[in-house]
Amino acid sequence: MLADQIILTGIHYLGTPYVFNAPSYRSDIFDCSSFTQYIFGLNGIPLPRNSRQQFLVGVPISFSQIRRGDLLFFSTKKRKDKKGLSKIGHVGIYIGNGYMIHTYRPENKVMISEIDSWMESFIGAKRVIK
Repeated sequence: MLADQIILTGIHYLGTPYVFNAPSYRSDIFDCSSFTQYIFGLNGIPLPRNSRQQFLVGVPISFSQIRRGDLLFFSTKKRKDKKGLSKIGHVGIYIGNGYMIHTYRPENKVMISEIDSWMESFIGAKRVIK
């Protein structure tokens, strides 16, 4: 199944350093959206470069419908508009059982995290695997 292959590809890069605004198509450093772009691209699914652009592709799904390989989108403290509304600032890949693989600043590497710790900033989910 393609979702399993995408997740295995992502797991191969666990521990790879996080660098904000990392360039596309590099595998020695990632930010959250270059990671998803690279992992999905290796598996034949092209994605745009940043998380806001990635949120515009695929089929929107509710949180209760997520399955392995779906993209999960979140806000971050720095991603608020002038009215204080949340904007997309982070993306991860759902790997099942309440976990996602992603890369983010506090740990500064590709890692697996529980989704529960991110739910207050959850914005939406997209399915890009057909």
